[in-house]
Amino acid sequence: MEQPERKAEAVPMDTSAPGNPATQPAPSPNPPSGSMAAAAAAPAKPAAEPAATAGAAAPAAVQVVPPKGYVPYVLKYTLNGHKKAISSVKFSPDGKWLASSSADKTVRIWHAADGRPSDPPLVAHTEGISDIAWSSDSRYICSASDDHTLRIWDVTGGQAASSGDANSGAAPTTRPCVQVLKGHTNYVFCCNFNPQSNLIVSGAFDETVRLWDVKTGKCVKVLPAHSDPVTAVHFNRDGSLVVSSSYDGLCRIWDTQTGHCLKTLIDDDNPPVSFVKFSPNGKFILAGTLDNTLRLWNYATGKCLKTYTGHVNKKYCIFSTFSVTNGKYIVSGSEDCSVYLWDLQARTVVQKLSGHSDIVLTVACHPSENMIASGGLDQDRTVRIWVQEGAAGGAAGGGKG
Repeated sequence: MEQPERKAEAVPMDTSAPGNPATQPAPSPNPPSGSMAAAAAAPAKPAAEPAATAGAAAPAAVQVVPPKGYVPYVLKYTLNGHKKAISSVKFSPDGKWLASSSADKTVRIWHAADGRPSDPPLVAHTEGISDIAWSSDSRYICSASDDHTLRIWDVTGGQAASSGDANSGAAPTTRPCVQVLKGHTNYVFCCNFNPQSNLIVSGAFDETVRLWDVKTGKCVKVLPAHSDPVTAVHFNRDGSLVVSSSYDGLCRIWDTQTGHCLKTLIDDDNPPVSFVKFSPNGKFILAGTLDNTLRLWNYATGKCLKTYTGHVNKKYCIFSTFSVTNGKYIVSGSEDCSVYLWDLQARTVVQKLSGHSDIVLTVACHPSENMIASGGLDQDRTVRIWVQEGAAGGAAGGGKG
């Protein structure tokens, strides 16, 4: 299959061949020595295969238990424009914008309020893009690509964040790339800004985690973090810690200043870890693993506190996140083409959002409104915005748990 459409192949991942890994299935938990994907040379499943069969077989029927008074999310907008699979969606911290990245090598920016595209898209990467992240002031986007680089873009078109374009919502005529971060030796898979937005953390298929100075574009630390590709990286709320995850089955917490590994979290069964992030209050870590399970860890004690199941996640690095604008929920994509919401405390599935026609790889929650964005793989290629119409909104509804 031509690159980077390999992203949607239902075969193990090949780290030596070109292709965007963001939507590529993960390798087996115990890959052959010296090769992440001996089976990568096998023919891909036909592109026309029904999306629901592209993922793992679904678990037993999921019982949906909405809490009393729960207002369901409904589909509000379907955003079209990307030519290939959606790899990441992220709301800007100020809530005005939604960014999406794709295997089509572009980043697109949309008005969060009504789903209108804000042209022009960000175009410069030579291979597909696996992840994107916003700076805290909503001025910059960082993109991570199969071309082994990260790029920092000024989405205000080079104007100050407080100037006309940012306040009026008008689209700038150009969005310059202000830095190209070079150093990784394989696909760059994940990235995030620290809260101060003077550092970027990235993870790659070269098994390293790197810290970059935003102003200079220089790599300031290289952490030999894992023994398999790094699947996610995230700063805690004050930027003092970084958490990373990998197909090696480990989540590791790093001291940002020293680069020392402070703690390693590992489940008894050691499934590959496909995603990880800190909770909004910085006390917990949410980790997705390729055994159809999300786990909430207390990283201080190293204890797994809660597990969330019902979705399908056996092959792909699927995003999950916290929703805190109207109650406290866990939100995740799924290989059965749906978005799942769990009650954080009760662990029950409160809603299953259906509408995508392929695997839902990525989800994001709006910082202040009751709004979820999701993105689908190659047979779908849409970004969808879901809202709770009539529900009490605002961060005050649920606090920062």
